Amino acid sequence: MDDIVGRGGAVDVGLDDEPAAGLAAGFASLTQALLGVRSVFDALERVIRAARDTVAPADVVSVTLRSPDGTFHTPVETDAIATELDQLQYEFGEGACVEAARPDGPAMAVSTDLAADPRWRRFGPAAAERGFRSLLSTALLPDAVPPRLSGALNVYSRRLTAFTNRDRDVLLLFATHASLAVAMTEAVTRSELELQHLRHAVASRDVIGQAKGILMARRNLSAAEAFDVLRRTSQDNNVKLRELAETLAANPTALNPT
Repeated sequence: MDDIVGRGGAVDVGLDDEPAAGLAAGFASLTQALLGVRSVFDALERVIRAARDTVAPADVVSVTLRSPDGTFHTPVETDAIATELDQLQYEFGEGACVEAARPDGPAMAVSTDLAADPRWRRFGPAAAERGFRSLLSTALLPDAVPPRLSGALNVYSRRLTAFTNRDRDVLLLFATHASLAVAMTEAVTRSELELQHLRHAVASRDVIGQAKGILMARRNLSAAEAFDVLRRTSQDNNVKLRELAETLAANPTALNPT
């Protein structure tokens, strides 16, 4: 059901006999792109989008950073639901991303059935209620000593038992790239990351709020019911929640029942 890999333990990052030419080309392209980034935010954005596009079971991807004071935040994500899932772990103080982001935490924390995982009795069922059943988090900056940041790369899947050994190996490589990118751009302060995240979060909340208001007015729904319509439509059509909200804000009849 679950797995934890210690930071001192051996991890096989070989990709077996799978055709690796495309994967190698993808990592080469990512490495080249990361050489040109100017901020931690840009670097992490590139890594999470590459991870989502490369790992088949990945539905949403995020990064957790742990501040020197021990608090957690999510500076980048591929969809707003990832931040919500991360935030649940921060609030409950349990979950893969919280464990992997701690300086003394595991190199990798995995759950293949969040609904039944005995380690995370509050977060697991809450994630399953939102449609996500598997989670894999790999540590970023594993040798970080405060005041340096530590963190985790988090990949969520709606499938049970989603991640193969090959997926785990690939995600360890992505985590390595993310760690190197953060180290290269360490001159950028944590406050800049948090400012970027705040701007992104405010923009997302604003447009999602507009979309909720449209649904509430047109369908006579409560705020919770309107958000549930957006969430289900986003999942059913594999469209980011923010993008769906932007579509509805631009075209209020876009989600009219057919």
